Amino acid sequence: MRFTSKETAFLKRNEVCRLATVSRDAMPHVVPVCYLFHEGHFYIVTDYETKKYKNVLENPKVALVVDVYKPHKAVTIESKAEILERGEEFKRISELFYKKSASSNQPPRGLLDPPAVT
Repeated sequence: MRFTSKETAFLKRNEVCRLATVSRDAMPHVVPVCYLFHEGHFYIVTDYETKKYKNVLENPKVALVVDVYKPHKAVTIESKAEILERGEEFKRISELFYKKSASSNQPPRGLLDPPAVT
């Protein structure tokens, strides 16, 4: 998926989205999460014990929506998530995420990366 310059600015300006995951038995789960939008990808930090993490292990299909109420604007993505846990990319994205997100104060144990669909 390609984003317009307006959509990209909107995605970079916001910090919270709603992430939808689905368990192996097709039970949906939607939660608000902080995200980092960087180079066409959404990065979401989570702990191993969370339902969203377990769901992605069982079924990588996810959806997310970034929206604001007034004036109503939204961007919705459907994709497959990848779990990023170590390495240089993990370190780089972790640093960027924590610089952006004032509400996050713990180092990540795992990042969910639902890549933009092209």
